[in-house]
Amino acid sequence: PMPFPRACGVLLHLTSLPGRFGIGDLGDEAYRCADFLAAAGQRLWQVLPLGPTGYGDSPYQCFSAFAGNPLLINLERLAQDGLLRPDEIANPPAFPANAVDFGAVIPYKMALLRRAAERFLSEAPRSQRVAFCDFCDAEVSWLEDYALFMALKGAHDGAPWVAWEPELVARRPDALARRRDELAGPILAHKFMQFQFFRQWAELKHYVNTRGIHIIGDVPIFVAHDSADVWARPELFYLDAAGQPTVVAGVPPDYFSATG
Repeated sequence: PMPFPRACGVLLHLTSLPGRFGIGDLGDEAYRCADFLAAAGQRLWQVLPLGPTGYGDSPYQCFSAFAGNPLLINLERLAQDGLLRPDEIANPPAFPANAVDFGAVIPYKMALLRRAAERFLSEAPRSQRVAFCDFCDAEVSWLEDYALFMALKGAHDGAPWVAWEPELVARRPDALARRRDELAGPILAHKFMQFQFFRQWAELKHYVNTRGIHIIGDVPIFVAHDSADVWARPELFYLDAAGQPTVVAGVPPDYFSATG
């Protein structure tokens, strides 16, 4: 049998880290956490899924099995890159200190991420644009569908994809091409956010690993119905003609709850 060295660690989702912007993120506090784990002799950091959360804000109900959650992008690092001005992040709202108020965090942080995206797309140096294009090319297998899905979701006030126009539910190529043109700005913004997320995540993961700590994830066990994955590849899932699921699986019932 393969020997596994004994190790211990902590379970801590990045959203639980402290921070000025109402939600834990990929900034300095995550690096401090890695230092603390190393000093305490820990060797494992379990992070839970890091995908873009939907209704209910659960990391197990993500809009994509591949994308990262833009709310985890650190704003101070964007400011260091010149994509946000210091005054734009100097006075965040008075967010709760001990819990994430997603209803307040989402509009605040997404507005700043969109501003950073606009600045990047109009002012970024050539080297950064090349890196962005390289990222988009490397991740094309999921990024195109995800960015279009999120842009369409924004255009439909967050409604699930089964409630969109029939030609979009059925992914008619002419309808998709038209909306790609109309939503070019939001699509690029979502691609930019993924570029920044994966950049910051790769830097953090490298640092954590250099401290002798392994990151263990766990992936979303099921792909959410209201996701870019199911919308883009319906043939892989049990759906009816309208796109609604015909079979739904889940975790076993909870025997300690009267309703399961």
